[in-house]
Amino acid sequence: MKFKILCPLLLILFLTSCGEYNKILKSSDAELKYKYAQKYFDEKKYGRTITLLGEILPYYKNRSEEQAMTFLLGQAYFYDKDYASATQIYKRYYTQFPKGEYTELARFNAGYGLYLDSPDARLDQTNTHKSMQELNEYLEYFPKGEKAKQAEDLLFEMQEKLAYKEFMSCRLYYNLGMYMGNNYQSCIVTAREALKDYPFSVYTEEFQILIIRSKFELAAHSVHEMQPVRYRDLIDEHFNYINMFPQGKYKKESTKYYREALKSLGQEVDDLTNEAVEEQLQQKDDKK
Repeated sequence: MKFKILCPLLLILFLTSCGEYNKILKSSDAELKYKYAQKYFDEKKYGRTITLLGEILPYYKNRSEEQAMTFLLGQAYFYDKDYASATQIYKRYYTQFPKGEYTELARFNAGYGLYLDSPDARLDQTNTHKSMQELNEYLEYFPKGEKAKQAEDLLFEMQEKLAYKEFMSCRLYYNLGMYMGNNYQSCIVTAREALKDYPFSVYTEEFQILIIRSKFELAAHSVHEMQPVRYRDLIDEHFNYINMFPQGKYKKESTKYYREALKSLGQEVDDLTNEAVEEQLQQKDDKK
């Protein structure tokens, strides 16, 4: 019984609301439309706010209300989760009003919206790069701003996402091996670039061991004349890994490749333990 009474009431309220909105749309009173744009924003009816502000903003060009209207339009797009449009409006705001009342928040939200719109690491990361650019600019203008700490945290998170994307590429190259070309070399090049771009990433050790694995496979698949050079290269890479990660989780694996390289070069490895490897490393460091 209550449900039967409630449905007509909700329908009446809906029709009344739509009737009010349609009247506002047809009105030629820009001030009235601005008033209702603010009202609808407070009611979280962001689509209506966007429509009304889009109609009246040209009439407020170079007037005092333009700043607040432009920022409100950006906020409406942002909360409506149209982050691409929101960023466009925020950029228009801080370009047009570089010292405006809402410039700091507009700069931050321009980057934050793109961050929220950034896809999974397996997909195209254009928005991630754009977000990082916006947030870096925010920190340049507001190094001690209210959102500075959050901006730094977001930048670090996105750097890790980009590093993970590179890690997946490296792993794919390694798994492809010699299929349709030398994918081990591609793995090495990609991992080295990632180490340069993201030196403090949590994937740093993963990149390094992928380089070692790839160099071992590369040496093993090389013609006989090239193997000595490539095994020596692998040995250098092993010492580099041990130096970077003395207690690394891939230490045992790296040492195995090192022993295989020495054996292939005709050097004695029967008594070579992990401790001996570390001693050789120390001796090598002492000579520098």
